[in-house]
Amino acid sequence: MANKKKKTKLKSLSSGRPPTIKPIASISSKATRTLIRAHHTLEKQRAKALANGDDAKAEALAKEIEKKGGLQKYQKASLLGQSNDRGGDSSKVLMEWLFPVLPALKERLSRGQSVRMLEVGALSTTNACSKSQLLEMERIDLNSQEAGIKQQDFMERPLPETENDCFDIISLSLVLNYVPDAAGKGNMLVRILKFLSTKKYPEDLLEFFPSLFLVLPAPCVTNSRYMDEPKLKAIMEALGFVCIQKKLSTKLVYYLWRLEKPIMKRSFGFKKEEIRSGKTRNNFAIVLK
Repeated sequence: MANKKKKTKLKSLSSGRPPTIKPIASISSKATRTLIRAHHTLEKQRAKALANGDDAKAEALAKEIEKKGGLQKYQKASLLGQSNDRGGDSSKVLMEWLFPVLPALKERLSRGQSVRMLEVGALSTTNACSKSQLLEMERIDLNSQEAGIKQQDFMERPLPETENDCFDIISLSLVLNYVPDAAGKGNMLVRILKFLSTKKYPEDLLEFFPSLFLVLPAPCVTNSRYMDEPKLKAIMEALGFVCIQKKLSTKLVYYLWRLEKPIMKRSFGFKKEEIRSGKTRNNFAIVLK
């Protein structure tokens, strides 16, 4: 009998990502969706193999992912999905929600007091929030595709040393669902708290900041075996967030969560527990131990 291999713990987002290869040419909308779904499935299988200590299977899956195009092909598909002829980028929704405070943002900008935004998993420097020129943008991604996007793993980003290092708003657009394991998703949300500003906001900005712009594939909430709207709300409220905006489309669900008061507990008690049964459910889950 073969010896049991020691379990490997994912320590960062990059440890859940395979090697990358050259980008691909334009592909159809249907092929784009198929590629993204297949990539996510293989990544989850690879993460499970690593968690179970099955290094051989994890390596085989990494090779299969690389054969199918790797991270760069996935990013190419994601960029195509953000193009105007396919519905545009998710930050348009954010800018629509921020419309009531745009005058205040402009006024602060004229006084050199910009509102800072961190975009995790950034794919472009020309999306709606960037083009508004009302936000001081910092963009990061595991595999930067262009100048203006820093290549960095958010889970390994140095923690803020001063208030000036914090952000007024953080964007996780189609990022949380990419984290391969449920505990890793929870760790990411907890880490967000450490990067959001704790300063006192003026009355005209108080309703919207500090905040987290969260975008997920709609089935993560509407058709998950382990997650639904009430549970997501309970998790976010346990962290100190309140939902101030929500939009559900056929494919995506958008949220704007304002941080009222960060709650740093030793134990939250949110486990991976079945909420809905059925073979057609997906396995999206968030664990906060």
